[in-house]
Amino acid sequence: MTETRTLMGMTITVEIADTSASKDILDEVFAFFEYVDATFSTYKDTSEITRINKKELRPADYGEDMKTVLALSEQTKKETNGYFDIIAPDGTYDPSGLVKGWAIYRAAQLLEQRGMKHFYVNAGGDIQTRGKNNAGEKWSVGIKNPFNTKEIVKTVFLQNEGVATSGTYLRGQHIWNPKKRSEALTEIVSITVIGPNVYEADRFATAAFAMGKDGIGFIEKLSGFEGYQIDKNGMATMTSGFEEYTNAHA
Repeated sequence: MTETRTLMGMTITVEIADTSASKDILDEVFAFFEYVDATFSTYKDTSEITRINKKELRPADYGEDMKTVLALSEQTKKETNGYFDIIAPDGTYDPSGLVKGWAIYRAAQLLEQRGMKHFYVNAGGDIQTRGKNNAGEKWSVGIKNPFNTKEIVKTVFLQNEGVATSGTYLRGQHIWNPKKRSEALTEIVSITVIGPNVYEADRFATAAFAMGKDGIGFIEKLSGFEGYQIDKNGMATMTSGFEEYTNAHA
């Protein structure tokens, strides 16, 4: 059972391979994404994050999920030596570099709570996998060529991992280096990170992209993570264990 909807400014697809999948379960997952959009969208005047940025809410008034995301963002900032920072160049909060992965992972947990064991959740190219697909095989995920998005440069096969890509090739310069806020990030155009779940992959992919050409080295040192980076000249660099994921039967 598969459904695709446009939410949070992107395409979200949920595919469940369990025979017990139902429309109600899919509706519940998409309702959660609608809630995330209504809470964390920096484009909505009524969202909680916008009201915080307008100084309409005090910390004591923040919702529990907002408190959680802000705390996770601060934790990620420390773990990445300051390269992950939700303070945007204009001084407002923008936690989108972490919220998407967090939301996908929460949606996956919701599916598990409903008894689903085989599924994937894809929001804007960031994906959480569980179990096997309808053919009883690992889920296959294509990494796009940032210079020609109709071309797949690598395919990885995942079973219970998350994968996230950070880059400027689709949305332009929307990621910043907190240490050099006025400089555009131009050394690399995309970095894809595979991790134990999509939340972890997403936050570290964002930080690694902000590091420029040094990002792939950061991922190499992270236990349980692999990465694939493409620079402005189209040269790819991958971590030492990345190729293991390109084998469908590994």
